[in-house]
Amino acid sequence: MSVSRIPEGFHTITPYLVVDGADAAIELYQRALGAVVVEVSRMPDGKLMNAQLRIGNSMLMLNDEFPDYGALGPKKVGGTSVTLHLFTEDVDALWAQATAAGFQVEMPLENQFWGDRYGQLKDPFGHSWSLASRITNLTPEEMRAAEAEFTAKS
Repeated sequence: MSVSRIPEGFHTITPYLVVDGADAAIELYQRALGAVVVEVSRMPDGKLMNAQLRIGNSMLMLNDEFPDYGALGPKKVGGTSVTLHLFTEDVDALWAQATAAGFQVEMPLENQFWGDRYGQLKDPFGHSWSLASRITNLTPEEMRAAEAEFTAKS
């Protein structure tokens, strides 16, 4: 039997989050983003060592904080420089679901010059998320013109 070098259900890049309160994060991501739990592994003391969640066609992995190993969530390290970007068929519906579940608006959901309806949120654990649906396909020339118009206004 051959071994698949990339496990079933995974893509080449998979985000892996450290969360202060991984069980609560799993519940939130289920309510807010429609996450489905694929697998959960725990330490003998009950701390979550590894969880695999599916959101749409992608996997998200996470674990509790393990300070002795330098595994700290965004709130303990003063924020995050990473944004998890989620494309969805109906960004307005997912936005409403996520904000109702406790995500905070960082950048309002609006139609953007690059052709997406897009906004940014922060979850209660300090992780940044952007949600989007493509609303128009732009040629490279249209994109450059739209970007030039946008930057001229800024």
